[in-house]
Amino acid sequence: MTPPVLPLNGPTGSLKVESAPPEYRLPPGLKRSLPFYAFKPWVKLGHPILLFEHLHKTYGNIACYKLFGTPIVFVNDPDYIREILVTQGAAFVKERTVRRMKVLLGEGLITSDDPIHIRQRRIAAPAFHRQRIAAYGDQIVACAAAQNERWEQRAQPDEPIDIAAASMELSLEIVARTLFDTEVTEDIRRINDEVNTIMGLYNFIVAFPRIELFMKLPIPGIMKFRQSKARLDAVVDRLIREHKEATAAGKPDPGDLLSMLLQSRDEQADAQGNFTGMSDEQVRDEVLTIFLAGYETVANGLTWTWYLLSQNPEVEAKLHAELDAVLGVGEEKRLATLADYPNLKYTEQVFAESMRLYPPAWAMGRMSTKPVQLGEYLIPPGAHFFFSQYMMGRTEEYFPDPPRFDPDRFSAENKARRPKYTYFPFGGGSRQCIGESFAWMEGVFSIATLAQRWRLSYGESAPPEIQEKITLRPKDPLMMRLHPR
Repeated sequence: MTPPVLPLNGPTGSLKVESAPPEYRLPPGLKRSLPFYAFKPWVKLGHPILLFEHLHKTYGNIACYKLFGTPIVFVNDPDYIREILVTQGAAFVKERTVRRMKVLLGEGLITSDDPIHIRQRRIAAPAFHRQRIAAYGDQIVACAAAQNERWEQRAQPDEPIDIAAASMELSLEIVARTLFDTEVTEDIRRINDEVNTIMGLYNFIVAFPRIELFMKLPIPGIMKFRQSKARLDAVVDRLIREHKEATAAGKPDPGDLLSMLLQSRDEQADAQGNFTGMSDEQVRDEVLTIFLAGYETVANGLTWTWYLLSQNPEVEAKLHAELDAVLGVGEEKRLATLADYPNLKYTEQVFAESMRLYPPAWAMGRMSTKPVQLGEYLIPPGAHFFFSQYMMGRTEEYFPDPPRFDPDRFSAENKARRPKYTYFPFGGGSRQCIGESFAWMEGVFSIATLAQRWRLSYGESAPPEIQEKITLRPKDPLMMRLHPR
């Protein structure tokens, strides 16, 4: 998962770039610096989707504005996105907002740039190999089945539940089992609590100028972040130490992702001819990255799936028909296994369509370090580029009648008709999310296991309001009622 961008914050900072020669040509867009438009309805701090929508509606698939002299380019075209992520990928680095998240995630796969990113990805790759991920299928189903049982045993069966909180709880259990080979212990809840505290400070952390220089000062928001980060690091460092001590004592490999990260070695030797692994600090950075990406992203994808199914009974009926056909009905009903995964095609399409309308990672950003040619435009180094999974997924040209929830958009035939970068919920190019296969499996098996037993209904007349944070969450608790099938 790539954390989204907040393009209403400041420019790039101290990174040195080339000066712009006069032949550069920027795309059309706002004539003045963005603060000049501060009272426009489409400029609202913390809600960049409003700005994206205005730019696309007014200027088309590529538009530009400036913030304190820094050119910022918004693109909503699959060919341009491919240029940024793949064809001219070497001309870009992570933009300021993502680099700022290093105060939490260090040099993890989300935040690091090459060459650190290349090496970390090589070392981590075996932990995310398809065969390794497949081994977690039964654990995902078991966690979802335990959720079923808890719902069955509720003291007040008719009382609505917050499906967002329930999805977070399920995803937390899955991450605890597959990352640490444990139940949701006090340690895991502490990690979750501290990450949530830090995520609540996300806008503050991103907006604070040069926060890295002030980390030791008694500024209230920074102190709160520093204390949470220290407690978080202490828990994760202890879990790493305990895993290493268990290995040294000859205990069997539990097969979790943390053990894999500790055992993995770079396939390329260093200058001394050694095939080295990650330091404990690097492992901690990756553990936090996997925890955040694997927990928050899928949980939000599931939340929006349950809401959309409740609003589209014909889709829900088709989903239930597939589950009954694959997993049986009545006394023949059983839980899904890995062998069923290829047959849950419509279930996967439901999850895919949910992430089109409400992509958990809803925007991405890059910064150019070289001149970049996009169509007729030549854009200087130091420019910021933003593109949005949310915006692209709601573009009429590629998804007719965009608000309509139609999982058949993701049949094999329909997917083949669209350019690749019309849909990129897990990013793309060399930095595509390494845990994508795991996320799909978690989503599909969770939906299949819960939808076997339940229908959910949403009683409010107004749709839930979105909240544009690191992921696309419902702003308020999303209360839904459970109905046994």
